[in-house]
Amino acid sequence: MKNVISTTAAPAAIGPYSQAIEVNGMVYTSGIIPVDPETGVIPEGAAAQADRVFKSMSALLEAAGTSMGNVVKTTVFIKNMDDFAAINEVYAKYFPEPFPARSCIEVARIPKDVLLEAEAIAIK
Repeated sequence: MKNVISTTAAPAAIGPYSQAIEVNGMVYTSGIIPVDPETGVIPEGAAAQADRVFKSMSALLEAAGTSMGNVVKTTVFIKNMDDFAAINEVYAKYFPEPFPARSCIEVARIPKDVLLEAEAIAIK
């Protein structure tokens, strides 16, 4: 059985998808972009956008009954590989060791023309 996970502490879905789905003790988030869920504002710069993404991810995982410490895999999509170091520095503040497995991919375009989008898979 799959359970839909949602929270107002993370950006609402902007299409026909759920913020996250839980199935068999695993939580799969959709891609999260750096939109402040209260104001709709997108912060300036890669580090600020990364901070907003991982704050939202943390809130979504908490709503699912898990945490950043239980994330086993992330995928991070970035608009410019030159932002890798700045994003990585913020990323390291949100995930405790041992760090989850991760893919980081430079892409041509992300919704709302933000600088990054991230998704996660976590255990409960």
